[in-house]
Amino acid sequence: MENVLEINDLCKRYKGFELKNVSFTLPKGYIMGFVGQNGSGKTTTIRSILNMANINSGEIKVLGLDSVKDEIQIKQRTGVVLDSLYFAEHLYISEIDKMLRHFYESWNSEKFYTLAKRFSLPVKKKVGSFSKGMKMKLMIACALSRDTQFLILDEPTSGLDPVARDELLGILSDYIEDGERSILFSTHITADVEHIADYVTVLQGGKVWFTGTKDELAEKYIIIKGERSAVSEAIKKYSIGLRTRATGFEAMLDSAYKNELPQGVEYEKADFDEILVYISREDKKGDNDERDN
Repeated sequence: MENVLEINDLCKRYKGFELKNVSFTLPKGYIMGFVGQNGSGKTTTIRSILNMANINSGEIKVLGLDSVKDEIQIKQRTGVVLDSLYFAEHLYISEIDKMLRHFYESWNSEKFYTLAKRFSLPVKKKVGSFSKGMKMKLMIACALSRDTQFLILDEPTSGLDPVARDELLGILSDYIEDGERSILFSTHITADVEHIADYVTVLQGGKVWFTGTKDELAEKYIIIKGERSAVSEAIKKYSIGLRTRATGFEAMLDSAYKNELPQGVEYEKADFDEILVYISREDKKGDNDERDN
C-alpha cells in the first residue's frame, strides 16, 4: 500500500518538551485522526512535517519526497489549514485570490470562487469580520482551489458550532472520495475522529501511544472496575491510569488481558475520550515516578 506520509523516529527537543522517536504512516486515500490532549506534541509534529521546525533526528517523507530537500515541491502539492486565520484581516476574497495565484502553480481562481459561493462566504466583507466557521471554510477553500494530494489540518474544528463542524467534516470526506488524496486531521475532539477517520495516531507526552486503524483502537482497550481488594499484582503491572479509592478501583487495560481478570472485576469497552483520559493519567504517573527517583 502506497503511503502519503511516513515518519520514522522523529525527535525534536524544545526546552521543557520533546518529541521522542515518533513514527507512523498514513496510506494514500485515507483520513488519519491525529489525537492527543493539548501539549501532547501534535502541532510540533505538524510543524516538523512542514519543515517549519528543524528536527533533531529522524526522517519524514511526504508524497514520497523528503520533507527538507523537497520542501517547495511538497508545499505545492499539500494544503495546510491551521486553527486560526493566516491572512491579514483587512483583505477581501478577491485580494486573496490575486495573491495566491502567484504563489501556487495549480491555483484555480474559478474553483476558488465556486467554493466561496458554496460555503456562503461574503465576497464584499473583509475576512477579519468573518465568523470562526467562515474563516475555517475560507482556508479550506484555499487548500482545495489547487491540485493538492494531501491536506494537513491542525485543530480545524476547535471552536466551531455543531452545524459548522458537521459541514466541515462532510467537505473533508468528499475530498478523499476518489481514493487519490489523503488527510492528516489533528484534533482533541474525539467525536470528529470517530465520525470520519480511517486511521488514528494517539500522541501523549511527545510519544506515540497507538497508531493503526480506528477499528483497531476501538477494540484495543477496556475499562476495568471492582473492589479495591481485587487489585492484583497483574492489574498493577499491566493496567493504564490505575486509580484506587476507598470504595474500589478503576483502570484501563489492553483487551488482550480481559480473560485473565480476577473474579468480581467488571469491564466494558473504552471509548476514545476515556482512552485519552487514562493514558494522560499514566503519563503523569510516569512523570511523578521519575521525579521520585
